[in-house]
Amino acid sequence: MRRILQHYIDSFSGLSKEVWWLALITLINRAGAMVIPFLSLYLTDDLDFSLEQVGWIMTSYGLGSFFGAWLGGKLSDQIGYYKVILSSLLLTGVSFLVIQYFTSFWSICIGFFFLIAVADVARPAFFVALSAYSKPENKTRSLTFIRLAINLGFSAGPALGGLIIASIGYYGLFWVDGVTCIIAGLVMIKTLNPRKTKELDKEVVVDKPVSAYSDGIYILFLISLALFGFIFVQYFSTIPLYYKEVHLLSEDKIGLLLAMNGALIFFFEMPLIAYLEKTSISKIGNVIYGFLLTGISFAILLITPWAGILVIGMIIATLGEMVAFPFGNAFALDRAKKGRQGAYMGLYSMSFSAAHIFGHNSGMQLIDNIGYEKTWVFMAIISAIGTFLLFLVKHLLNKEKKRLTT
Repeated sequence: MRRILQHYIDSFSGLSKEVWWLALITLINRAGAMVIPFLSLYLTDDLDFSLEQVGWIMTSYGLGSFFGAWLGGKLSDQIGYYKVILSSLLLTGVSFLVIQYFTSFWSICIGFFFLIAVADVARPAFFVALSAYSKPENKTRSLTFIRLAINLGFSAGPALGGLIIASIGYYGLFWVDGVTCIIAGLVMIKTLNPRKTKELDKEVVVDKPVSAYSDGIYILFLISLALFGFIFVQYFSTIPLYYKEVHLLSEDKIGLLLAMNGALIFFFEMPLIAYLEKTSISKIGNVIYGFLLTGISFAILLITPWAGILVIGMIIATLGEMVAFPFGNAFALDRAKKGRQGAYMGLYSMSFSAAHIFGHNSGMQLIDNIGYEKTWVFMAIISAIGTFLLFLVKHLLNKEKKRLTT
């Protein structure tokens, strides 16, 4: 037991204090992110929107995310990651406080577009900041550490969110989300002020940058990640509805099931990544395994109506997430050294924003028209297609490596 604990502690060694502060800021921010996991339930239960309307609201959410990621990439290269992240945190906090008063369909669509656009401006900037604050050899573990903070926040958030809904209603989530965003911004002012911190990786700026849009391998990688995101976002839209409508789970039980995802990541992701980094498996190879596991998590829901399969499915999906996301992020950061990091990581964030645009809406339309079981089959097929594209990326990378070494 002592050896296991020591291995867990060792997986955090060597990370800079700036990465620790960035993780704390992320934890505060994500612990308050309670609205998003319950958004589909809030729109159907509290505002009485139809599944079709919820699908279009989720599309506006995705469009806002897409625009915000693009803008964040540009601003990160122009004014720096610190100003982008700080402005995003403070403005997102105010936006959460305001949007709770929007109740009509169009006001919700427009409101969530701007809310998520402002919030996701920070996503590319966070990647650039993490790259700057990390030693090159620690980037994958630093990325994993930030994900740990995100998921620890999401672990506490849904569980607490379910209790808030049960006690005072959905509006309480908006207040908590808004206040925690503002608190995260204030912590950033105190801890990561550029005059008090230093950059450890000096490869952030490239003299003759390659355009991210002309990097064919990177674009193919992003297409596959968009497909991965397409099925992954179902855990924030159609899956909670499946839990409630098919398995008749209450909001607090749904919150606990979603919280299990974050708890598993908190305890196992850092040691798992530290172990996988020592193996001969490439970053793309790990992403492939993660993608396959996530697809399997949908397929097994077809096996039995037993409620315990929901726990098994969540465990498999979490394992896939733990493997795919850190190594996918690390691959993108490595590739970004060819050009402007803001632009590269902006495109990376946009790939998941595209998943929000099409994934939520498509999932809602699918379950409304063909039911849950056929929708899960569709998700498994998407997983197979994305896995094939990643194998193609791996093949092209091997060809590129041979060409550069000859």
